[in-house]
Amino acid sequence: MKVLLIGTGGVGEAIAIIAQDKPWLKKMVLADYNLPRLKEVSTKLNDPKKFPVEQLDARNKKAIVKLARDYNVDLIMNAVDPVFAETVFDAAYKARVNYMDMAMTLSKPHKFDPYVKTGVKLGDYQFERAAKWEQKELLALVGMGIEPGVADVFARYAEKHLFDEIDEIGVRDGSNIEVRGYTFAPNFSIWTTIEECLNPPIIWEAKRSWYTTEPFSELESFEFPDGIGSVDVVNVEHEEVLLVPRWIKCKRVTFKYGLGDKFINVLKTLKMLGLDSKEKILVKGSLVAPRDVVAACLPEPSHLGDKMTGKTCAGTWVTGKQGGKAKQIYLYQVADNEWCMKHYGVQAVVWQTAVGPVITMELLATGKWEGHGVLGPEAFDPDPFMDLMPQYDFPWGMNEMKHTKDGIRIVTGKGKE
Repeated sequence: MKVLLIGTGGVGEAIAIIAQDKPWLKKMVLADYNLPRLKEVSTKLNDPKKFPVEQLDARNKKAIVKLARDYNVDLIMNAVDPVFAETVFDAAYKARVNYMDMAMTLSKPHKFDPYVKTGVKLGDYQFERAAKWEQKELLALVGMGIEPGVADVFARYAEKHLFDEIDEIGVRDGSNIEVRGYTFAPNFSIWTTIEECLNPPIIWEAKRSWYTTEPFSELESFEFPDGIGSVDVVNVEHEEVLLVPRWIKCKRVTFKYGLGDKFINVLKTLKMLGLDSKEKILVKGSLVAPRDVVAACLPEPSHLGDKMTGKTCAGTWVTGKQGGKAKQIYLYQVADNEWCMKHYGVQAVVWQTAVGPVITMELLATGKWEGHGVLGPEAFDPDPFMDLMPQYDFPWGMNEMKHTKDGIRIVTGKGKE
């Protein structure tokens, strides 16, 4: 397989590092607008000839098409911020190559009732073009990171193997990661974090379809495994809620994230001051987007690894029945930052996000996953993916859960696979 990797930030770097020695990978073109960053990533790879570098502006559709054709790639891997998703997605279609991303095209809140009704939903732009991709016999695999991505595979696995009826599929993300030396230092793209946390969270219910709520709504205490413990989680806009109901029969889908009071207060302050805006404003003769200024003032997440401690957990909580008996399970993956830095030289959050796309590349390269159109991870058999997870140092676990007066707690842990 030959891949055009657009974006060599933290996750893009991790994708290249994880994939570099895999026999199915013939070439991975590293493309980014930041030439020094391209060279930095290239020096960490064993075979520079296998990873040529190309300076590229992800806003330039023609340049993306030309690069894909020049290298005759099989897949365009979108690893840039989701603001570029439409352009990269359209470029892959124009170049007649398959496409994969980890964050779908952006949403737009409802103009008059944003905290009840949906406007343009995440991925609407892509799903509206699904028939054209299918007619061209091309695959756009959207939302294939960790969340969305691996979490969606877990949901499909639960439906296939663990439940006869599903009430709720709820993705739950929590960590105990700390960053030394900074008052405020997000360990993932602040641009993306602002987008998903300050937009109206979306929920899906069989009786109502998709609807929205206030940001940070429905506080819930959820117990995470491997020593992370109980974390307060809240509703956040996320792709799984738009993907899961398209392929899996259930009654409700939610996404909740453990942000913490400090993080939430910072985000609320950015919103109050208008610093979350993507629209450019005139500042002393220059046009700048406030959100870009915020991002420029914060440390680069890919360079925080040696200052981070703790673990991060991504997983899918499923409730329903099997054999007539009620049950709750949590399928999860935990990444320890110390281990990730020691073995891969990248911090835990970006490593955990990057493994899923690389496993998927192998499944596509070997023909174990096939399809045409615009598809989410749920559209594929989960077994080949989960069989490969341990081979990628990416073990998964499963806990039985229960509701208590203090929140959702672990009953028993069945260990990692």
